[in-house]
Amino acid sequence: MFEYPGRISAVSYLNTVPFIYGLEHAGHMRAGLILSPPSRCVTAYNAGEADIALVPTGALPEITDGNIVTGYCIGANGPVRTVTLMSDSPPGGIERIWLDAHSRTSVVLVKILCREFWHIDPEFLPLDDYGRIGQAQPGDGFLLIGDKVFDYEGRFRHTDDLAVCWQRFTGLPFVFAVWIARDTVREEAIDALGEALRYGTAHIPEAVAYYGHSGKPYAVSYLTENIDFHLDEPKRRALGLFLEKGKGL
Repeated sequence: MFEYPGRISAVSYLNTVPFIYGLEHAGHMRAGLILSPPSRCVTAYNAGEADIALVPTGALPEITDGNIVTGYCIGANGPVRTVTLMSDSPPGGIERIWLDAHSRTSVVLVKILCREFWHIDPEFLPLDDYGRIGQAQPGDGFLLIGDKVFDYEGRFRHTDDLAVCWQRFTGLPFVFAVWIARDTVREEAIDALGEALRYGTAHIPEAVAYYGHSGKPYAVSYLTENIDFHLDEPKRRALGLFLEKGKGL
């Protein structure tokens, strides 16, 4: 077992449960964990609170000290289910999009799709109060991400899965988050991290049960059918395209 002296920052969503399970149970690596929403992972890393982090891809331009490590990510080869634009109007009728600020990646992605896929120019507003979702006005759209999406499924006439829209637009999968580490992190630690992630993604039902998600009937299927954890070559190409199109957004 490798005892990592630093801390690892990771996302506290259902989609990272396999990663966390691997880090805590694989027997390959022991490290202190900081669990938080995606935006907080970036803050912790940039503040020096962690030397390894799972960060949203939209925040990669903000990272000055670090490189992508391991062959693992939070990605999707089809519907991701938890990154959506919900509205009672189709995209062409949306005038305002209220942005869930928990992930910069999804904000950049919806702006790219508005500009280049749907060809619309809505007003973008911060979704600071989730109570607004229940008071939707004509022309409102809501960018919702993470576990809360399950609570709103079926409430609006239209739900656009952003991973599906990206795939229709580019023909590529999508990468929502990747693992990064500072150059000072030893290769032994990176290898142990990769082994822990491999173990966790190979034991998804166990991870779901261990962290108390067995009561969610969608949990295992979501993690095995919607999320793809492997950072393969198509996803690397998709990541490069996303970063290029997202410049300045």
